[in-house]
Amino acid sequence: MDLARYESLRALVRENFSETTQQLVDQALDYAGERLAGLERYDGSPLLCHAAAVARIVIEEVGLGRNSTVATLLHDVVRLAHKELPAEEFLALMSDIRARFGDQVAGICMGMANISALKLKAAKEQADNFRDLIVSYAEDPRVILVKLADRLEVMRSLEMFPREKWRKKSWESMNLYAQIAHKLGLYEIKSELEDIALKYLEPKDYDHIVAKLEESAAERRAFIARFLVPVEERLRALGMKYHIKSRTKSVFSIWTKMRKQHVPFEGVYDIFALRIIIDCPREEEKRQCWTAYSVVTDFYTPNPKRMRDWVSIPKSNGYESLHTTVSAEGRWVEVQIRTERMDEVAERGIAAHWRYKGVNQGGRTSEMWLSRLRELMEDTTHSLAQRFDALPASGEIFVFTPNGDLRKLPEGATLLDFAFDIHTSLGATCAGGRVNGRPASIRDRLSNGDIVEIQTRKDQTPKADWLSAVVTSKARNKIKSYLREEQAKHTRMGREELERKLKNWKFAISIDEAVAYLAKHFKLRLGTEVYALLATQKLDFMTVKELLSRHLSGQAEEERRAAAAEAERQKIEQRAAKESRSGQDALVIDDDLSKIRYKLAKCCNPIRGDEVFGFVTINSGVTIHRTDCPNARRMRENYPYRVIEARWRQGAEGAFRVVLRVVAADTTGMANHITEVISRDLRLNIRSINFEAASGGCISGSVAVEVPGASAVDTLVHSLSRIKGVQRVYRIN
Repeated sequence: MDLARYESLRALVRENFSETTQQLVDQALDYAGERLAGLERYDGSPLLCHAAAVARIVIEEVGLGRNSTVATLLHDVVRLAHKELPAEEFLALMSDIRARFGDQVAGICMGMANISALKLKAAKEQADNFRDLIVSYAEDPRVILVKLADRLEVMRSLEMFPREKWRKKSWESMNLYAQIAHKLGLYEIKSELEDIALKYLEPKDYDHIVAKLEESAAERRAFIARFLVPVEERLRALGMKYHIKSRTKSVFSIWTKMRKQHVPFEGVYDIFALRIIIDCPREEEKRQCWTAYSVVTDFYTPNPKRMRDWVSIPKSNGYESLHTTVSAEGRWVEVQIRTERMDEVAERGIAAHWRYKGVNQGGRTSEMWLSRLRELMEDTTHSLAQRFDALPASGEIFVFTPNGDLRKLPEGATLLDFAFDIHTSLGATCAGGRVNGRPASIRDRLSNGDIVEIQTRKDQTPKADWLSAVVTSKARNKIKSYLREEQAKHTRMGREELERKLKNWKFAISIDEAVAYLAKHFKLRLGTEVYALLATQKLDFMTVKELLSRHLSGQAEEERRAAAAEAERQKIEQRAAKESRSGQDALVIDDDLSKIRYKLAKCCNPIRGDEVFGFVTINSGVTIHRTDCPNARRMRENYPYRVIEARWRQGAEGAFRVVLRVVAADTTGMANHITEVISRDLRLNIRSINFEAASGGCISGSVAVEVPGASAVDTLVHSLSRIKGVQRVYRIN
């Protein structure tokens, strides 16, 4: 066979591989040339020219090695044999290839043949099936990389194919192969496949965009030159080694934006991107990339929503780069900052990423990148028809510390999430902070590009309601851990103190019996809750001593028996009174409280319109409580015979005092706004007002107001909530 026809491929092999590999490639060319003799492509060239062109792509653009190159040269031999030969002859051929070129070469060839034999359905069903096809042939993922190179060569030569094949191959390239190339980090191959496919699928649109790009090329070059003058001067002054590429957005990307945003060519603002590529040692990469970023943003204003940091946290396919979009001369410019190594990975994808680390140093390293590639393919989403965006995964935001450090958080994260993300102790003592220089509370949500400063307080500790103020699992777990530790500490302290008191009082009762009695008395579910009440001084020991004394003396039992007798007597009286009321079975509360012996309870301060009930006291007549009074449940359960139904008289008038709690931003004139709404707008009398500074740049206080009834309270709360800066308003009494 005339090897001179394939001299360009052989020269490329000599540049990249050993002499042994060169000999193996020549053997593969001879072997394939002999078995494909007489077979031609649509333009009349030998069929082997296709395999040779694919092999060049495999070496130069994908970055694969010897076995992939040899398998590429043989793949048409195996494909045609698999399709035409009887089983015995095909198996004999594969044995021969395995003996001559090795198991890996035979395996890749077989995988390629299987893909070619698979009859995929047309249109959208094809896209959904493609993931299953990838995984099924992922035993050696190099099959997919060689297949991508094969498809790229076909698309570059599509003009020679019959016209009826153009549309099908273009659709497959755009919707299937380009997406796989993107997933594997082969961005150049992805863009070229999409552009060629668009040229055949939408030729008028394609030609229009190409013409527009040519028209604006001179103006773009002049703008880029002006843009780069100050940047390059500063980079040189800093002694950085670099070069700059200007990359025009692909025709397909421009076409997609025009369609998605319904704009003409002139409406697509980021037609091109500038790439600053730095030459530096591996250990200097991160620092020098951020230095270059700082230089660019010193001269041009960045758009924080378009900031992408894949240097601190690379993409899963190995892609590393800093992306920012800055404003210059009234237009947006995308700037990509990366190192030579990062650019190599960006150009060649995952294959280059691992090859750069030394695939040629041995089979183990090679196996590492093959394993990573297989992992990536299996992670591909089910619906490959859906686009893989080059932006970071949706649902993420980037937030800065005052020093400029970048933190990645989930969308919806709060200032408290940010504090815990920095450090646990910072989160545990967080009392608020500042976002972009403005005061903020721990519950304030953060946005992309925010600069966040945390303020702490020594006496601050996590609270149970903090769990509703965070979305990250790290913050939630740390808060829960602290609360568990506090509960354990309170249990230990409460138990130890109660043991000492029982010993001092010389009560003949075990601590477990005492705690069981107290839990039952206060209707608590667990004994640890009793210990917590004691440790936090919500239950004083004088009360405990009195309760336990009555329990031990039997006095509590006598009281219960007396109460039962009283209850029976009250029931008889109630039945008699009910029969004589002519159907009126509820106490009617008028506006004149002095005529009968009932009064409004101070614990819940009921007002006209609240749902209420009456409670018969021993010395004070009937006390009126709200049905949601903190003491309501205890009174109904312990003294049901004293509870009577009650309601307000229709049309009754009067003035009731209600107290509201208001939390608002600490801004000038906030108290005046609140008093104006109450006095001027709602014409209500203010009895007292008191505000004081709170955490997180807020003020908190109470306002006592005279209202005619409960409906006025609802109106009052709603009106105050609408004042700009007011965060919470609620009734406390």
